[in-house]
Amino acid sequence: MQTRQLGQSDLQITPILMGTWQAGKRGWVGIEDDQVIAAIQAAVDAGITTIDTAEIYGDGYSEQLVAKALSDRRDRVVYATKVFANHMKYSEVLEACDRSLKHLQTDYIDLYQIHWPSGSFNSDVVPISETMRAMVELKEQGKIRAIGVSNFSRTQLEEAAEYGRIDSLQPPYSLFWRHVETDAMPYCIEHNITILAYSPLAQGLLTGKFGPDHQFAEGDIRAKNKLFQPEHYARAQAAIAQLRPLADKYGITLGQLALAWLMGQPQTCVIAGARNADQVRQNAIAADVQLDESDRKAIDEIGHSVADHLDDNPVMWSFG
Repeated sequence: MQTRQLGQSDLQITPILMGTWQAGKRGWVGIEDDQVIAAIQAAVDAGITTIDTAEIYGDGYSEQLVAKALSDRRDRVVYATKVFANHMKYSEVLEACDRSLKHLQTDYIDLYQIHWPSGSFNSDVVPISETMRAMVELKEQGKIRAIGVSNFSRTQLEEAAEYGRIDSLQPPYSLFWRHVETDAMPYCIEHNITILAYSPLAQGLLTGKFGPDHQFAEGDIRAKNKLFQPEHYARAQAAIAQLRPLADKYGITLGQLALAWLMGQPQTCVIAGARNADQVRQNAIAADVQLDESDRKAIDEIGHSVADHLDDNPVMWSFG
């Protein structure tokens, strides 16, 4: 799989990253460790050599599963992990990084990201200058190779960049969820910051596998996803029906169509999670799909029929 440069760093990443939020199990149901490990290994075998995780995913459990799957192939993969909003103080960032290094069974992290802005989820408010001082120090020490942020607005991204080089932004971004396009994307393009789109399939909605009356199991975080609420879900179902003929035209699945469209957006790579090896192999196919410009525009318009009805809150879920 052809790689892309991460921001202005010397890292080369794949246009599809293997997402491992589900590996931590919190917020997900029906996840089996052996299937997750097989999926991560299948990702690398399929050419998806960039793996995204976070300390908050099962309190390090996701990172541990990544290591279990790939510790013997460390030289072939790029690890991206994140420090959570409750560890934004200088000393806490350093400690969190060391924990992640231990969990990942490695002596360096390729891309270390601030997961949420300080103050999120009732965390203490810490000046970004303090957090970035720790991040820059970790980079100087060789414990991390590049710095990224996640769930930051343009304003927050600009402020963080005052204190050190930011090479990536990880926002929620899909055909149906597009806040980043009008907020941070222009800044990212101007400053060569790679966009790592999470939930690129709108948490499975864009695969077309959910029917009109789908109900999630107890504990599944997708039940709180705004796109799955009645006022938006009906529009999403109508849009998916319009997308099907386009997927059929290319002989691909709806999910592959959605991923291919997103990877064609400016400076955008996608983080696609998977429950099993077969899903990973299906995702990997999307990297080779080339969409006609007229079809790209049609897909774009269909996506707006859902995205344009959402409010301005960039958070995908209604927590609380």
